[in-house]
Amino acid sequence: MRAIVCRELGPPEIHVIDEIPDPEVAPGDVLIDVHYAGVNFPDLLIMAGQYQVRPDLPFTPGAEGAGIVSAVGRDVQSIQVGSRVMFASVVGAFSDTVAVPAAQVTVLPDGIDLATGSVVALAYGTSYHALKQRARLRSGESMLVLGAAGGVGIAAVGLGAAMGATVIAAASTPAKRQFALANGANTAFDYTDGDLRAQLKSVAPKGVDVVYDPVGGGYSEAAFRSLAWDGRHLVVGFTAGDIPALPLNLPLLKGASLVGVFWGAWVARFPDESQRNYREMFDMISRGELTIPAPKVYPAEAFAAALGEIGGRRVLGKVTLQFR
Repeated sequence: MRAIVCRELGPPEIHVIDEIPDPEVAPGDVLIDVHYAGVNFPDLLIMAGQYQVRPDLPFTPGAEGAGIVSAVGRDVQSIQVGSRVMFASVVGAFSDTVAVPAAQVTVLPDGIDLATGSVVALAYGTSYHALKQRARLRSGESMLVLGAAGGVGIAAVGLGAAMGATVIAAASTPAKRQFALANGANTAFDYTDGDLRAQLKSVAPKGVDVVYDPVGGGYSEAAFRSLAWDGRHLVVGFTAGDIPALPLNLPLLKGASLVGVFWGAWVARFPDESQRNYREMFDMISRGELTIPAPKVYPAEAFAAALGEIGGRRVLGKVTLQFR
């Protein structure tokens, strides 16, 4: 089968598509013919050896996708051959076929096509877990989303709106701000232009209840300082590159919480809760409360260009690679 293979660590351009043996189906696994594989910022980090997970070389990157089940391992009863599914994995998705534990596979409802399904697991799984389990977001609260037009950012925007929050989108270009507004944000501003706190105060003078922060860098402290009393700052990632240090007197003074969001570790501990989250999001979609923007599709052979778009922060929403 075809797969993107990393034989050494480095930028996307040094990796290749090659023929490798088909995976075997172990007990408890599901074998999936991959049609689309979602592309995410952590893929870049894993390929460069800069992520907390470091698979042995050689490996096939890719952490999510969607396709058709071609076989199931012994003891698998929840997934049937022929089912349309989405899946999450740490690596392995950038291939024609992948074997994934059944607990990490979710049957897609009829209303979600495979291309769209390929970008749901990570971004929407992460964002809904962050807002529901970690922030305990309530209807009527306000939330700031940094990097609002990226993959997890636009998921947080849509989910926050569906959950009844007032969503303030922070994004760096007019096109990105318009994209966020079109997908559920109530207002948007350029967080890279001037004083973030001053700009946010003009739209939320009493502060915000929740900060959704996948960016880090120099923006995190300013965002935390903009929290209202009892606010929650969600630490999702560090696409800005720098991991900030927060003065610990700030949570004290605001009665606020700095809340880590490690979705993958949570899923490993609570797989049933994760599946419940997906079902709730599918219900939001069926009721018309949540819309997932169609991803930009690249052929698998153009994986380096797709990853370059992610790394250069030029993407609106999500990107996926087509394998079939």
